[in-house]
Amino acid sequence: MSMPLIGAHVSTAGGLYNAIINAERIGAEAIQIFGSSPRQWHAKLPDEDMVKKFRVSRDKSNVKKVYLHGTYLVNLGTANAEMLLKSENNLQISLKISDALHADGVIFHVGSGKNDHPKEEAMKIAISAIKRILTKTPGTSRLIIENAAGGGEKLGYDAKEIGAMLRAIHSDRVKVCYDTAHAFEAGAIERYDDRTIRTFFDEWDKEVGLENIVALHVNDSKSAFNSRHDRHENIGEGHIGLEGFKNLAREKRLHHAAWILEVPGFDDMGPDKKNVDLLKSCFE
Repeated sequence: MSMPLIGAHVSTAGGLYNAIINAERIGAEAIQIFGSSPRQWHAKLPDEDMVKKFRVSRDKSNVKKVYLHGTYLVNLGTANAEMLLKSENNLQISLKISDALHADGVIFHVGSGKNDHPKEEAMKIAISAIKRILTKTPGTSRLIIENAAGGGEKLGYDAKEIGAMLRAIHSDRVKVCYDTAHAFEAGAIERYDDRTIRTFFDEWDKEVGLENIVALHVNDSKSAFNSRHDRHENIGEGHIGLEGFKNLAREKRLHHAAWILEVPGFDDMGPDKKNVDLLKSCFE
């Protein structure tokens, strides 16, 4: 069976270039990194020497794709003007960091209205915000919307909502990241068997266009179906199970995307070689 690029979220501790070293250690061909602290608003461009070391390390490695993950604080659906401005500014800097590193884009959670206003209004606010971010940050890096685990109150928890955003924004620089655990936890897909997967991604193809899914977050779920709780588990150790990922591996329409692990690791130190090897074994 053909195999997509298999990778993982890796640490940049000690310098951005260490992400490449960590990727090579676990056999990752695609990586996701934090360009800045995921729990702080402040972000800044890395210095030229750091950028050069990262690019040189990457060019010598087997890493073919690099994605950044935005801060968890971002909320583009909020009615709070200060929060919205901080969110937009943070994503603008993240896109600049992505461009500097020659990365492929910034994966982020859109956010929610947090019950302050109707969801339809939160959608309009988020769509306008994304348009402003793209206008103020020209370049090649893309904003990549990730499906949410939080169910109905979160923006972008299913294909229909994400498709509506893509159509309204109408930009080639906006793409999609599909998270296996989030969809399961949000109640969007109950089981990853062949028939359900085929029907489910027929719907995603109709609403989003599977070609617009550039990355998958491949995570088992510690939470039960429709729990609305975002809790990742190692491949084969959660409610989706190894068989579910073997079934998903047969969905060749997703093989163009990078499959990126965001699991706790069997030693609780983050994605490890054992998880990478398990995922690769699903394609055998």
